Amino acid sequence: MPKVLIADQMSPKAAEVFRSRGVDFDEITGLSKEELIKIIGNYDGLAIRSSTKATKDVLAAATNMKVIGRAGIGVDNVDVPAASAQGIVVMNTPFGNSITTAEHAIALMFALARQLPEADASTQAGKWEKNRFMGVELTAKTLGLIGCGNIGSNVAERAIGLKMKVIAFDPFLTPERAQDLGVEKVTLDELLARADFITLHTPLTDSTRNILSAENIAKTKKGVRIINCARGGLVDEVALKAALDSGQVGGAALDVFVEEPAKASPLFGTPNFISTPHLGASTDEAQVNVAIQVAEQMADFLLTGGVTNALNVPSLSAEEAPRLRPYMKLAEELGLLIGQLTENVTGVTVEVEGAAAELNIKPITAAVLTGLMKPFSDTVNMVNAPYMARERNIEIAEVRHERDTDYHTLVRVTVKTPEGERSVAGTLFGNREPRLVEIIGIKVEADMHGPMLFIVNEDKPGFIGRLGTALGEAGVNIGTFHLGRRAAGSEAVLLLSVDTKIPESLLWTICRIDGVKQVKALYFG
Repeated sequence: MPKVLIADQMSPKAAEVFRSRGVDFDEITGLSKEELIKIIGNYDGLAIRSSTKATKDVLAAATNMKVIGRAGIGVDNVDVPAASAQGIVVMNTPFGNSITTAEHAIALMFALARQLPEADASTQAGKWEKNRFMGVELTAKTLGLIGCGNIGSNVAERAIGLKMKVIAFDPFLTPERAQDLGVEKVTLDELLARADFITLHTPLTDSTRNILSAENIAKTKKGVRIINCARGGLVDEVALKAALDSGQVGGAALDVFVEEPAKASPLFGTPNFISTPHLGASTDEAQVNVAIQVAEQMADFLLTGGVTNALNVPSLSAEEAPRLRPYMKLAEELGLLIGQLTENVTGVTVEVEGAAAELNIKPITAAVLTGLMKPFSDTVNMVNAPYMARERNIEIAEVRHERDTDYHTLVRVTVKTPEGERSVAGTLFGNREPRLVEIIGIKVEADMHGPMLFIVNEDKPGFIGRLGTALGEAGVNIGTFHLGRRAAGSEAVLLLSVDTKIPESLLWTICRIDGVKQVKALYFG
């Protein structure tokens, strides 16, 4: 039974999901880094929110870890590259708190427009400064979205309901999606120049850090109001302070800060500035939603292999997993075969035909890379195999063919090397059993399992007899025998399954048999 550590406070619904799905768990929160390192090796999964830090040191101790689930969107507290290198799936829950965060952004926009916090403080202090707090309407104002993904699109929908004009800067927003949302896609400079309100809904990356810098804030319409409920670091806080003081920015509301908890900030005490302590996802509904989602996603992965909302591996739903599993086994065996036959791989092309062309190709490609990398690592899996391929500068290509094929389904793997290209192809018998059907351009039908012997030879009489004699004298028993050739008397390939691993001395003996061009001992787990 897989076992999960719930290391941060979250809704009891997460524990209920694990319990009902048959996943063992411990709920131990508030652990120090040292305490976490001592016990993390006992668990297959780690469920966290934002408090627990899955650093490189912690992950190094997580020797049995298979999946980390973040109940929320941001994974700043997880070293995703280190997790990928160790073959650990990292998941988040990008949809569980999207409505809550969007509503918080809208609430802050209203608060800025009508100066609600200052008006509340003044009134409760016994003043009645009605003329001091002159607000602005949201109707007919232009809202600029920096980021129009799941949360940004929810903000857009609500802003349009308030009769606002919505423009969006997002490199990944397609014209069709913009039209469906009712927003206008613009450049960043155009957004800065036109927006009356700007709200940010983008991850913190190298390209988005300080996207509202002093330079960009200077490009905004004078008196613009800025809201950030996404990530600290998207706005240059020092530059924002100066712009508030000068009146270039008419108001700002931040729910997130560069340093959190934000015990001090240059913005604190600045007129027309509102702050909240990272409340974007802080509603009862959102916390229940993300807890349920992260537990269900982790349980699906640990029990069925389903992958949902993963940041470092292709998605594979629990429904897809059973159908794709035979193809992934075939793909991994093809990758392992060509990985054992080829050195200095610089590129890999995965082609699918027939029934395979109708499937999600990403997991199939990841499985090919897993097999390909197995000769280099004992711990390779679908998560770290693409990472290892990138480390070796191996280019990956995927091709779907709708053409008719001799087989109901076919997967072909072609590798590029400095010496040229080499390919293998396979199919499924009965939609379940992997079967090799082509190797280096020669038709051959063979299972791929256990110790095997691969030989390229000249197709001449007497060769098989001489090979059988050499194997018999070495005490190696043949299990199955698969032969293919380009044409009579030309190049042939031979695949033998044997009962024991081939000793190195036997390989040298076979090399000396007349007509042998290549000999390779193979092994399939």
